[in-house]
Amino acid sequence: MTANVSQSTSPSTKSRRRLTTSRLLAYRAAVLMGSGILETIWRTSRIRLSGRERLIEVVREHGSVVPVFWHQHLLILGRFMAAGFIPGMKPGFMISPSVDGEAPTMLAKLYGCHVVRGSGSYTGVRAVRGVHQAIVKEGISPAITPDGPRGPRFELKPGAIFAAQISGRPVIPIAYAARPAKLLRTWDKFVIPSPFSTIHIAIGEPYFPPRRTDDAQMAAAQRQVEGKLLDLFRYAAVQVGIEDRAEQHRAHKDAQGAQGKD
Repeated sequence: MTANVSQSTSPSTKSRRRLTTSRLLAYRAAVLMGSGILETIWRTSRIRLSGRERLIEVVREHGSVVPVFWHQHLLILGRFMAAGFIPGMKPGFMISPSVDGEAPTMLAKLYGCHVVRGSGSYTGVRAVRGVHQAIVKEGISPAITPDGPRGPRFELKPGAIFAAQISGRPVIPIAYAARPAKLLRTWDKFVIPSPFSTIHIAIGEPYFPPRRTDDAQMAAAQRQVEGKLLDLFRYAAVQVGIEDRAEQHRAHKDAQGAQGKD
């Protein structure tokens, strides 16, 4: 996604790989197939929401927000962003400027969403300053997967915090749980609900990070948003009856924290 919106496809990116014609055709085929699978899941499932009214009020007050959710939740929460459940919110996605981001960019545009090309990592945060145009002037709410595009899983990079600081808009943590669902053997344990599943989407309270932070304060803000995402997932998991998966999620985060202290 560019620092503007929507008009971001190019023949090459910052990645060493190039967007060749064959790769472009493969991406288009994958997007069409993926959208068909997504619509089957979305239209046959029972969708439940918590926190919707609060988000409506926040959007009404601020015009735009910075939604964040884990990469493994991208399929369903991306569709939620495009569903029009939140009046006045202009949905968008921050997507890596590398070739890896081209297929998600195509899918986002297929659903009429805006695209902002940027990264959640420190190397991409400098480019996030261009997001001010999209969030503040264009009024777009660009969803960020803060552990993407390649992990580590459940480790929140600072891009979302920077975007909120630069724009003066709140971070909105979102998580979901589904039953039944399949976890793929990918780095993020990507979640694909089964058709006719029960899906509970939990929207958290707005988080306004300090406008200025040193490294320690930034790290603390990252851990705080991580905790909010964890709590939301645990709540959603209880609503659909998969408490055991919520505990596995917590155990994974606790193990990451222990490794970080070593």
